[in-house]
Amino acid sequence: MNVLFANKFLYPRGGAEVSMFETARLLEKKGHRVAYFSMDHPSNIESEFSRFFVSNVDYAGKISFAGRLKAAGRLLYSFEAKRMVSKLLDEYPVDIVHLNNIAHQLSPSIIDEFKRRGLPVVMSLRDYKLVCPSYAMLSNGRVCEDCKGGRFYRAAINRCHKGSFANSLLVASEMTLHRLMRIYREVDVFIATSRFLKSKLEEMGFVGDIAILPNIVDLDDYREPAPFRDGPPAAIYFGRLSHEKGLITLCEAFKGIELELHIVGDGPQKNELLEKIKSEKISNIRIFSHLEKPALIGKISEAMFAILPSEWYEAFGRTALEAFAAGRPVVGARIGGIPELVRDNETGLLFEPGNAKDLREKILMLASDRALVERLGRNARALVEAEFNHEVHYKGLIAIYEDAIKKNKMKRA
Repeated sequence: MNVLFANKFLYPRGGAEVSMFETARLLEKKGHRVAYFSMDHPSNIESEFSRFFVSNVDYAGKISFAGRLKAAGRLLYSFEAKRMVSKLLDEYPVDIVHLNNIAHQLSPSIIDEFKRRGLPVVMSLRDYKLVCPSYAMLSNGRVCEDCKGGRFYRAAINRCHKGSFANSLLVASEMTLHRLMRIYREVDVFIATSRFLKSKLEEMGFVGDIAILPNIVDLDDYREPAPFRDGPPAAIYFGRLSHEKGLITLCEAFKGIELELHIVGDGPQKNELLEKIKSEKISNIRIFSHLEKPALIGKISEAMFAILPSEWYEAFGRTALEAFAAGRPVVGARIGGIPELVRDNETGLLFEPGNAKDLREKILMLASDRALVERLGRNARALVEAEFNHEVHYKGLIAIYEDAIKKNKMKRA
């Protein structure tokens, strides 16, 4: 089977891209051929398909007024993306298309081209973009469901996107236009990474056939769980450094306790965190920049446990899966899809999101009981081996592909 993966970035920018590459490698290992369609970017991995990629646009950068107008038009409907993906398909015919994050830089314009050619299409959903113009169902730092039922204009009123009315109006217009065009209705099967994500999308008024297929982790990268390091124990947070991740709450929880916290990653909140640690003299927290995979796995293995303190509807919580693969339990916020992985007193401990006192109690509980940490860690590793391995994922993915092919044929009959 020839599969085309479409994603706006072709480098491991975040969990969505890491998961996409993991799936693509699995398909290639099973004998399938994988092609990519993306945006040109200096960080992209090398690809034989790069000559078909759309030109680079940085919505966060400084651009001229004319450039802003052009970028806005592309966000709504990219004729360039539609034209370039058509050229790719002329030279590299595929059997099925697997969409990932395509909003803004690519736009759903490419779906029209796929359907013109009669191709089956599946789409992995890793956030709430199709029911929330600003992706995260957050407004002014709080969980928000104002756009339920397609009331996307609420995003503009609330200034949900970057705190700007203009930016919020643009993304609200984007989703309103796409809803009126019914363009996402052309996707044959959507893939949600958790039961929570599926149920929340449906609750918000999303219409579409949604299958559930969790992310996976390559256990070959982790081998057997490593023993704890010698010396003072440490906990770890690794991932994006941004406000919705609950990192201020995490720092508050670590004040004055005899346990190190290692924060690994980059993001827009990094300087704020560094300033908080310095000004409030929180001496037991250290921040490390982004680490490549082998070094990160080593860092996870050095820790007693990981922490996932999110304060938004985390769709899945891939970092929990990676900690589990290393044999480390997770202290996770009871929100979004996290409890589907962090099963209380089984693979970790849960706490009330945003509650530093509750988080501190769970941290101290693990820090003072190595036997408990080891038991939860064994259970966590066993969970990954049983439910999040390559074979389980592959069977589920192929079943979804076959379902999409069948649905596509029925639409065309």
